[in-house]
Amino acid sequence: MLALLILGLAASTQLAGLDDFERLERIAAQRHGPETAERVRHWRDLLERVADDDERTQIREVNEFFNRMLLYQDDRVTWGQEDFWATPLEALDKGAGDCEDFTIAKYVSLRKLGVPDERLRLFYVVARMGGPGSNITQAHMVLGYFTDPGAEPLVLDNLVTFIEPASRRDDLTPIFSFNSEGLWPDGAERSAADPTARLSRWRRVLEQMDADGIDLNRPITDTQGTE
Repeated sequence: MLALLILGLAASTQLAGLDDFERLERIAAQRHGPETAERVRHWRDLLERVADDDERTQIREVNEFFNRMLLYQDDRVTWGQEDFWATPLEALDKGAGDCEDFTIAKYVSLRKLGVPDERLRLFYVVARMGGPGSNITQAHMVLGYFTDPGAEPLVLDNLVTFIEPASRRDDLTPIFSFNSEGLWPDGAERSAADPTARLSRWRRVLEQMDADGIDLNRPITDTQGTE
């Protein structure tokens, strides 16, 4: 019995950072109802299931989860406005989002799985639509994952569901990238600005997540403060 108790305590300590999601599930139920709470529970289950996997598995599972969970829908339909960046909770409530919402949800998930901020960037790009000969383009956002800060990023996208290195995505032309710590014009090696000062929609997302108790600096495998 003592051994079982110790194992149980060890397991609860290992994934102590999941208490963010216990609170978020309660908020979802109170604010939005049982269906949204159920979607948050599925999100939490995903993170718990892949917490001990290697990062390549984690990025694949996170990419597939949100590409499957969310329906692509224009902000004018979802939110009644031209451009709205949603938190993962807001997107899961609607069950839909546009490219920014997919990208933000994947970024938050990987941060909560312990991927450092310097290895993740949200890329604002121009995407060529309709094949190599097409002149049709649209603004788009994808998530870049770096195996190390200086490596070529892998691209997590809601339009192209398989993950490829950026060099193979010649349909995407980067404009700038950002994360919680910096903002980089395409090609820049150093951050040029505070992203929360320059990107008001990003600032609102971070502030709303903070209000909802999602701490990006505390991954779900964090054991601090659990004794």
